[in-house]
Amino acid sequence: MASTLSDRLSRLVKTMRGQARITDGNVQDMLREVRMALLEADVALAVVRDFIARVKEKALGQEVVGSLNPGQALVGVVHKELAATMGEGVADLNLATQPPAVILMAGLQGAGKTTTTAKLARHLIERRRKKVLTVSADVYRPAAIEQLKTVTRQAGAEWFPSSAGQTPADIVRAALDHARRHYFDVLLVDTAGRLAIDEALMAEIRELHALLQPIETLFVVDAMQGQDAVNTARAFKEALPLTGIVLTKLDGDSRGGAALSVRQITGAPIKFAGVSEKIDGLEVFDAERHAGRVLGMGDIVALVEEVQKGVDLQAAQKLAEKVKSGDGFDLNDFLMQISQMKKMGGLSGLMDKLPAALTAKAGNADLDRAERDVRRMEGIIHSMTAHERRRPEIIKASRKRRIAAGAGVQVQEVNRMLNQFEQMREMMKKMKGGGLMKMMKRMGGMKGMMR
Repeated sequence: MASTLSDRLSRLVKTMRGQARITDGNVQDMLREVRMALLEADVALAVVRDFIARVKEKALGQEVVGSLNPGQALVGVVHKELAATMGEGVADLNLATQPPAVILMAGLQGAGKTTTTAKLARHLIERRRKKVLTVSADVYRPAAIEQLKTVTRQAGAEWFPSSAGQTPADIVRAALDHARRHYFDVLLVDTAGRLAIDEALMAEIRELHALLQPIETLFVVDAMQGQDAVNTARAFKEALPLTGIVLTKLDGDSRGGAALSVRQITGAPIKFAGVSEKIDGLEVFDAERHAGRVLGMGDIVALVEEVQKGVDLQAAQKLAEKVKSGDGFDLNDFLMQISQMKKMGGLSGLMDKLPAALTAKAGNADLDRAERDVRRMEGIIHSMTAHERRRPEIIKASRKRRIAAGAGVQVQEVNRMLNQFEQMREMMKKMKGGGLMKMMKRMGGMKGMMR
């Protein structure tokens, strides 16, 4: 949805440049383009109609302010209404209750409930400093219980055992009692899903809701489902008092067409978005920032957050001091820089958060090749001895042949990697005097300014 809508609006802005007013004619042109982009993204027809009506009402006759031309002003209206459709601002989890705060996870099978449960546990541990217990009430798929056990361990939370021989009601009663007796702050309950909505599923989850009286009931939905997400959302809304939505697979090609539909259908705020398969790949959903991504404006705040999360500031400080003292930048330092970039989601993850205008020239093929080059560089450095990493200047022809053989590449690849390392070393020399840390501090300041 993002690329289609962004492309259509960009073309429209160019054709409208130089006009002094937004007229009925150019609004109709813009709305036609937006309508087509939303329908192609599989947004519910009722939601599209309502969205278009609101944009039309607010855009007609609007004066062009300052240096804005009509195309830019229209984009501003669309951006604002996109954000309003997905919910204003950020909706936080409500944990204001006597511990343990129970969070019930609901949704169809395949939406990503189990993985999302573990990601949410990780978020609560890292961001909210909570003691978290997870339990699976999915007795129909024994693999789901084992999967939750595995991903809970990865998240750093505790897992309450359950088995296919128990009833879901008995499982949640026992888990709640355990959470109370062992002073857990939060109990996350992963429920069973089905491939389609049926009355048995809804009756079971209604019973669990009545037993647990959760403070939060989160509906987990696949962002790539499109129109199907609307029907699922409506059924769960009728069965449960939903308090929030979690969109999974938001890193897919659709860019969350479901985000525009489920919020309006359920009336519940979108609280989280799954942005990668990693255990920390869960973001607090910000409607305004997501609207910016949809329109190809990027998300610089998210980019800064990724940098701050992925960069080890202590290691960066040590590197700055090392460069400043004249010890030089070696291949161990180069490898550390590559590793930190990977922690930030790699090149594709970083590019995804930049405005479309900056990334237009970098096609998917170029990004894929760059990602492969990064992996190849890692392999080459890992094939070196510790002495060679510390003193790359000793790497001559015979050593290059040995390193290339060890990494499974040609000698030319080793030469290319060493040239790239030299370029990085030159840049580091220019950063003497704490330039690296100053750059990191500026990034932190940017985050504050963009709030």
